[in-house]
Amino acid sequence: MIVIKVGGGKDLNVDAVVADIAALRAAGQPLLLVHGGAETTNEVAEALGHPPTFVTSESGYESRRTDRRTLEIFEMVYCGQLNKMWVEKLQRAGVNAVGLSGLDGRIFEGTRKDTLRVRMDGKRMVLRDDWTGTVERVNTALLRLLLDAGYLPVLTPPGASDVGEAINVDGDRAAAMVAAAFGAEALVILSNVPGLLRAYPDEASLIREIPRAKANDFMQFAEGRMKKKVMGAVEAIAEGVQTVIFADGRVEQPITKARNGGGTHIK
Repeated sequence: MIVIKVGGGKDLNVDAVVADIAALRAAGQPLLLVHGGAETTNEVAEALGHPPTFVTSESGYESRRTDRRTLEIFEMVYCGQLNKMWVEKLQRAGVNAVGLSGLDGRIFEGTRKDTLRVRMDGKRMVLRDDWTGTVERVNTALLRLLLDAGYLPVLTPPGASDVGEAINVDGDRAAAMVAAAFGAEALVILSNVPGLLRAYPDEASLIREIPRAKANDFMQFAEGRMKKKVMGAVEAIAEGVQTVIFADGRVEQPITKARNGGGTHIK
């Protein structure tokens, strides 16, 4: 099993990802796809008059402030526009894809964070009206039913809380939990950079290999969204995933090239 996580950047080569998935599936390779869509969500939120707000946790990680209205916009973009875009393109490529959010069947399940201690504009705050959480369990039984019947699950946040509430979960860390739950041979994380860069944004500074025992040490090189990707990679490795690859989603055959040595490999 290979779990593929695709970001939501506008410069990703979606058609190349779809073509590569179709070719790998035709060759008999089991796959699961998890996608994001933060960039489009930000644009829609701006257009709807509810622009995104970002907060920084006390441990230094930036995340989206998810009040109930933001969650509704998030669901509209992720579960509607983008998920069905992926499903349509895969169907046209001959892949019988089924699009589901982590809320459906509690595919991604975890605990809603009752309070968040964050910093906003340099001030410490406690947020109580927030709808975020971390994936703790994956409904592998439902996913195996689909896989065994020949379907390709196309998954996206949000997830479900332990009492069934919709919660915003990080897509990279959700993909890491999926990879761990299936004992995947690889988790391939595609974004709009060639991998983890030692001196972002200099693409010539690509770090090609990271020893699994030292994966957490390389967090110092992660900038912006890459921090959550590295965090997810560390979690996946800790749970027994054999290889995590940060790779370029802008190129032709991005998954195949990643498996053949492209990008940054943690193994």
